[in-house]
Amino acid sequence: MFYFYILRSQKNNKLYLGYTTDLKARLKSHNSSENKATKPNAPYDLIYYSAFTSQPDALECEKYFKTTAGWKRIHSMLKNTLDKPL
Repeated sequence: MFYFYILRSQKNNKLYLGYTTDLKARLKSHNSSENKATKPNAPYDLIYYSAFTSQPDALECEKYFKTTAGWKRIHSMLKNTLDKPL
């Protein structure tokens, strides 16, 4: 399986969007500060993921959600989750 995922920083609510083939291992690497891009805002909670059987589909999903329209969609579809305080 191929996964698109969204993490939310417990530190400052910042979101991180990514792609992986091993969701558990990837979350662990983000929270153990092994990832340079996410280290400053760790730890993270997994707030959304989509599973795909096709790698190109998962990558296209990630690419879309990193656009302006995609960010708007994230905030619309995860409104209740994002409105919850830390």
